[in-house]
Amino acid sequence: MNKIVKAGAVAATLLTLCAAAFAGGCSRPGCGISAAVKDLPQRFAKEEEKIVVFAEGRTEGFYASDGWANHQMFNCEWNGENAVVEDGILNMSVTRAPGETKEGFYYYGAEYRSQQKYGYGFYAVCMKAADCSGVISSFFTYTNGPWDEIDIEILGKDMTQVQFNYYTDGVGRHEYLYNLGFDASEDFHEYAFDWQPGSITWYVDGRAIYRATRDIPTHPQQVMMNVWNCIGFDGWSGKFNGDTVPATAQYKWIAYSPAR
Repeated sequence: MNKIVKAGAVAATLLTLCAAAFAGGCSRPGCGISAAVKDLPQRFAKEEEKIVVFAEGRTEGFYASDGWANHQMFNCEWNGENAVVEDGILNMSVTRAPGETKEGFYYYGAEYRSQQKYGYGFYAVCMKAADCSGVISSFFTYTNGPWDEIDIEILGKDMTQVQFNYYTDGVGRHEYLYNLGFDASEDFHEYAFDWQPGSITWYVDGRAIYRATRDIPTHPQQVMMNVWNCIGFDGWSGKFNGDTVPATAQYKWIAYSPAR
């Protein structure tokens, strides 16, 4: 990965977290299904739309980040060995690094991303979140020139909620917190969003949950997901306790279908 991409990723995630931390939880009344999507049909990923299937060894064009750190509230370094495929499932973990620095223990996290950028279309993932306070499990798209981003994040503070968010040309504050009705760490579920020129619609297990229609991102983005431990934003992520790691999120597949 080149240095420009690294720097952009650091800035993007830093500002994403700051906005989420100050949002104070759900930024929409009720935290339920928005009226704009109540009549939409179900939308699940189709087999032919799956561009990565770990059980079949189909991972071409994707790679694990390795050997660098975002710093700030990211209390870890990306380690390629923390993204491991076992029994047809990608396991991405937060672990304690060997030894101890003068500041305390150091941790490794995991990140997985596409080499190419993708445009408008339907994006989906089948994942099980890491059950650990202070650890974030995610699936998102991102570019840093200019900065556009579309997020699905399961926060370690509460495994029964998911946060949707997006940034357009560096402007965010679009958080939407949804009560899932299940524990995201107990089983695999499908999380998705349909990105169109005038809207983004998020889905959980095929059901449309929320739609945004203002200031929608326009630039092609990398497909990404990461698992990491947060520091300094306990109200958003939950307080992290290093004694609770390793903490592992699992991923079965990634899907993408271009807009028609």
